[in-house]
Amino acid sequence: MPKKICTGEVISDKMSKTVVVAVTRLTQHPIYKKTVKEISKFKAHDENNECKKGDMVSIIESRPISKDKRWKVLEVVRRGSE
Repeated sequence: MPKKICTGEVISDKMSKTVVVAVTRLTQHPIYKKTVKEISKFKAHDENNECKKGDMVSIIESRPISKDKRWKVLEVVRRGSE
């Protein structure tokens, strides 16, 4: 089974070798049919501490690295303004 790849914004880089990535996706409400924005936050492993707050990154599923980390940073898509 292929691994999932998501793109999101780094919202926290305060931990060592870990970043928190907010992945935003649009879904349709099942009853009212309105488009709703859903935000999921994932902790991703950043081996070289190269990601900073505000960066857009691609993350990929991986084996469990710690209690909460199940994703790895694949690449930095776009650098943030900071």
